[in-house]
Parts: sequence; C-alpha cells; structure tokens
Amino acid sequence: MSGIEAIVGSGLCTGCGGCVAAIDTPGLTMAFDPAGFLRPTVVPLTSAQRVTLDRVCAGRALSHDPHPARYHPLWGSIRELATGHATDPEVRFRGSSGGVLSALAIHLVASGAVDFVLATAADPDDPIGNRTAPRADRDAILAAAGSRYAPSAPLVDLERHLAAGRRFAFIGKPCDVATLRRMAARDPRIDRLIPVMLAFFCAGVPSRRGTQAVLTALDVAEDEVARFQYRGDGWPGRTRASRRDGSEASMTYAESWGRILNRHLQFRCKICPDGTGEFADIACADAWVGESGYPDFSERDGRSLIVARTATGVALLAQAVAAGTVATEALDVSEIARMQPYQATRKRNALVRSVALWAARGRGPRFARLSLLRLTVSTSPVELLRNLVGTFRRARRGRPG
Repeated sequence: MSGIEAIVGSGLCTGCGGCVAAIDTPGLTMAFDPAGFLRPTVVPLTSAQRVTLDRVCAGRALSHDPHPARYHPLWGSIRELATGHATDPEVRFRGSSGGVLSALAIHLVASGAVDFVLATAADPDDPIGNRTAPRADRDAILAAAGSRYAPSAPLVDLERHLAAGRRFAFIGKPCDVATLRRMAARDPRIDRLIPVMLAFFCAGVPSRRGTQAVLTALDVAEDEVARFQYRGDGWPGRTRASRRDGSEASMTYAESWGRILNRHLQFRCKICPDGTGEFADIACADAWVGESGYPDFSERDGRSLIVARTATGVALLAQAVAAGTVATEALDVSEIARMQPYQATRKRNALVRSVALWAARGRGPRFARLSLLRLTVSTSPVELLRNLVGTFRRARRGRPG
C-alpha cells in the first residue's frame, strides 16, 4: 500500500479533507466509508502527489517546528490562560460552553478583521450530517454555535475559498488546524488570507453510526429528523432530535456522549497527541466544574477554558475583552487537568499507543517536538502497559480505521 490507501488502511486518517484540497487530481473526494467515517477515495497518485500528501497530512505526521515558546508538556504553548464567557447572553447560551469561540468569530467579522468565518454546522439537507460554509454575520455564526459530534471535512473546499482572495478566519478541530498549518508551509496564500485559526478541544470524532445509535435510543427514525442538536442552549445542553411533525426527543449530554457517542470514535483519535488545539491561535474548551477528576455535567451558565497560544491569539483576545465581547478571568495552568482529565490521560499515553500501532501493523504516525517522551517517562508503568497492550490488540484485530 502507498499514498492514501496506506494512511486510511493504517488508521491514520482524520477525515479533514486536506488531501483533497492540496492534491488536484480527478476522482479524489471525501465519502463515507462503511463504518460511517469520512474518508478520501483511493485513487492513483503520482510520486509528486504522494510527496504532497506526506507533507500536508497531520494524521500521518505531526510536529512543532520549531518548538513554540512557553510550551507546557501537556497543554502546549500557553501565552495567556483564562476562563471566560461571551458577554452577549444569547451567544453564551447557544454555545457549547461559554460561547467564546462564537463571540470571537462575531468580533472578527464585526470589526472588519476578516470578511467571513469558515465554520461547520448542521447540513441543511442532512440534519445529522455536517457542512462547512462561510459565515459573514452574527446570525450565520450563531447558527453554527454548539458542538457537532459527527464527521466533517472542513478543508475539502479550501482551494475555492483561497482562490476567491477574501480574508477569513477558520474554526475547526485540532487536526483540521494542524493540517492547515502544514498546508501553509507549501501555500503562502493561507497565512495571507487566513489571519486567525481557532480550535476547540476535541475528545474524538464519532462516526455517523454513533448519531444513529443516539436516534435509536431516542426512538426517533432518521428520516423523521428535521433538526438535530448535539449540545448548546445551555451548558452542557441537551441532545435534541426535532421531528418533522414538531415533536422532540432529548437526552442529557452525559447520556449521549458518555454512554453512546464516545463508543464510536475513529481510531486515529485514540492515539492523538493534540486534542487541545496546539496549532491554533486560540483554543477553547469546556471549563468543567467537578471534584476528584470527574466533571459535573449539571446544567449551569456556560464557562469556557481559553488558551491563547500565539501573539495573534493574545491580541485577538485582548481586543475582544476591550470591546466588551468576552469577559475573562485568569486561570492557573494546574487547573486545566481538573477541567479536562481525558485530554491529560490521552496525551500521556499517545507515544505508547502509537508504538503499539507501529508494532502491530508496521505503520504508524510520526510525532516530534510534542514532549511525548517526557510525558511517557513520568507516567505510571502500569498505565503505559495497559495502553500499549490494548492498542496493540485492537490494531492486530484489524479495527483501526
């Protein structure tokens, strides 16, 4: 195997669509595979195209080059750290947590810093699917507020947006932003036309089957769904399926994510060393409240964890605070692990999980300058062994994908 087939077959594809945007070749597009994940179609590539694929695919290789300043082994580069929320009550309510990403997007458009924001929302033609599109005003940005726990390929149409020559901000998963940074090293238009890249902490992408399982649990037929909302309208917000007849069924976030969706995650997410958006200008997350490392999902006013990673991110956050768009409160870095324990566990074990994949399948990701070795030697040997064996067994059973 080589090229796309090798990446997909080894369980390294994130489904971002970056390869489709970067490689101009007939027949290369994104489509759902039998497991319900978006994958590039396997087409023959020239040697030059395979080089391009290798250089842009963050699923296959991920590194900081050079190592960023103020780098925390677990949480990446941190230039400013805070909790906060959108000051607009509607934006705060509609967002997944405190609405900060939506507020920043609205601020960027309203201030004229960008012409639009490229963001993902529910597909109007497929309520449990996703569609990435330009959003140029408050209403359009609010329509994309709230998490979408389903496959998306936000980079697939990137070339069309770059060719238009308009400036825009990008909001995506950590792997989407990481791929975009790798693409920028080959295409100078990206840094010129995309001055701001924003991300959210991501625990993994559930397959389409995951959402279908939620619908089954809600006793809602897929063809009856008029609108599907994973989160939002409160914090953490309920999962809601609105039928075409106007009726609605819902369940809590703990039920939908905790019991169903997280059992359908794509394999690459399980070995991911960057669930926290290390390559973004600003990354946001749920600033969960809880005790003993277990978040409490009781409904309350939304609160976002805000990590400004670059000078661009620091400046944007300061501008949004000065404009009264976002309210913040400083946070000590030691608090992040209490809010996001899963992210800490996954990065600590990313190296041994990737080693297990290499051992089981002869292929795996290449990670560099992410402090993974440092984290590995400071992690319990029992925990490392459990993760090594579990990933190896899963890979040998042929389940990566």
